[in-house]
Amino acid sequence: MRIVAGDWRGRKLVAPKGEATRPTADRTRETLFNMLASRLGSFNDLRIADLFAGSGALGIEALSRGAANCLFVEQDDAALKTIRDNVTALDARSRTDIRAGSVMSLGPARQGYDLILLDPPYYSGAATVALERLQRLGWIEDGTWIAAETAFNEDVIVEGLTVAAERKVGRAKLTLLHSAPDEL
Repeated sequence: MRIVAGDWRGRKLVAPKGEATRPTADRTRETLFNMLASRLGSFNDLRIADLFAGSGALGIEALSRGAANCLFVEQDDAALKTIRDNVTALDARSRTDIRAGSVMSLGPARQGYDLILLDPPYYSGAATVALERLQRLGWIEDGTWIAAETAFNEDVIVEGLTVAAERKVGRAKLTLLHSAPDEL
């Protein structure tokens, strides 16, 4: 697994051992970030949340492309160690916050995020449930973009969020959602 673009392009990332996590494939990550770049233009100075973070590859990719900081949320101990190892290897600790726990137990946000990345277990419906909760708790504000990776036949539909794009890549479906002032 390698970082696709940005300051750390080509650098290797480690993935947790075992079957508890399913890291996003390089090709899928590249497709996702191309989709995002065409809408965001730049990742410079964005506040990112990488939820169901696994190896942290999505958030790290955003940091490599210029994001100001990234919050990683993961509950699996092996995955948390992997995120810490990857962040340390890239000397990115000052730009990250790593939280152990379930996305579903997050409390109210102090401030909304510019981009929320979600890669929950396939066929769990967790993306929709998590987004509905995060919306109520202030994690999603006007202008927030959300990228969810789900199984190819799962839909992510949340009232108040517009589906801006969907793309199937192998067994995955990438869904971009947006919260605009006139949509809420």
